[in-house]
Amino acid sequence: MKELFLQIFAWWHRQTLGTRVFTARKGERVGEDEFGNVYYRAKNVPPLGERRWVIYNGTAEPSHIPPGWHGWIHHRTDVSPADGDYRPREWEQTWQPNMTGTAAAYRPPGSAATITKRPAATGDYDAWSPDA
Repeated sequence: MKELFLQIFAWWHRQTLGTRVFTARKGERVGEDEFGNVYYRAKNVPPLGERRWVIYNGTAEPSHIPPGWHGWIHHRTDVSPADGDYRPREWEQTWQPNMTGTAAAYRPPGSAATITKRPAATGDYDAWSPDA
């Protein structure tokens, strides 16, 4: 009962009932990433281009797409990581959750959100004045 309620009303929790029906009717499964997200494309390609989408495993977190799948879902490549021999580049980083708004968020020195005090001005700064 809870799962049915979540499918009807909770769009941020996996997929809704409408998305499930649309995917069953029009979707062709392309592959799955290491996080359990499943990627689909339209069975019949429309004249303006292929439609692609992802069903998230758990909470819908758009930043939770690995680099290889990100390129495919945004039409930067036509070959999905499941089809080709995708190897991540050395500069591509693994996914990390967005910590904004949590206690683990980055707070630079001198920020109003930190406990430490900002160092006093050293005299190398002149305030702007509209009369100058």
